[in-house]
Amino acid sequence: MTAHSAGRATNDVIEQRSDAGVNHYEGDPISKTWFITGAGRGFGREFALSALRRGDRVAATARDAAHLTELVEQFDDRVLPLELDVTDREAGFAAVQTAVTTFGRIDVLVNNAGYGLFGAVEELGEQQLRDQLETNFFGALNLTQAVIPVMREQGSGHIIQVSTIGGIMAFPNLGGYHASKWALEGLTESLSQEVASLGIKVTLVEPGGFATDWAGSSAVHAEPLAAYDPVRAAMAERRGEAQIGDPAAAGAALLEIVDADEPPLRVFFGTQPLEFVTHVYAKRIEEWNAWSHVSAAAQGGV
Repeated sequence: MTAHSAGRATNDVIEQRSDAGVNHYEGDPISKTWFITGAGRGFGREFALSALRRGDRVAATARDAAHLTELVEQFDDRVLPLELDVTDREAGFAAVQTAVTTFGRIDVLVNNAGYGLFGAVEELGEQQLRDQLETNFFGALNLTQAVIPVMREQGSGHIIQVSTIGGIMAFPNLGGYHASKWALEGLTESLSQEVASLGIKVTLVEPGGFATDWAGSSAVHAEPLAAYDPVRAAMAERRGEAQIGDPAAAGAALLEIVDADEPPLRVFFGTQPLEFVTHVYAKRIEEWNAWSHVSAAAQGGV
């Protein structure tokens, strides 16, 4: 079933529900309507559960709609299940329209769908990197552009981009993944300045290590070269020392972000990112200062 046919099938189901749709929720001053990509597992599922348990509505997407069955069974008409590949731009716009038709509005967009690409830069296949960018970067762009007109019309909304600590610093063997998230970070910081006067809030969530499937079955690995085996071994040892977070706790934390009157542009999820980034940023500033004479020389005569 394609994303488009899934959207139509979902509408057929919604129309059969006695109390479903816009009128059921009109005038509710508290509850929010969410659109969450990658809601079938990991962070996306926990974000959806946290929202639904407190009475919000969720348009939940997954590449395979079967992964959303339990949410529908548990929360009935407060869940709109949509089968969606975020790299399909047309399908993404159609899914957003289906959500608006069903629930009347979208208060929170969570661009969560994504995966990890592992491999040294030399090892990466061109298509592997293009696929990574299509999902992690262009997929988020597609849904963001689909939702902004809805939020502009409402005069309110909150766009959540699920980035990573790897969106502001980098580790070996993850260059392709970092490229997708650094691109998302730059795009999103610009976006936040463009839509602030329109009543739209924007937040980058930057998790550290969590017990999700990011490095598991959903990950893609480049063909390894023996020259980089020591790098991989060092990274494996480093991961073994990581403090792994609980995705369920992240779900509750996101509620605090979306309920804040003035939410942050960036927020870490987990305890290790701030420790890492404090050191990385100090080193960057130290290096920039150390080479400031070259920076000044590059300015030329003014």
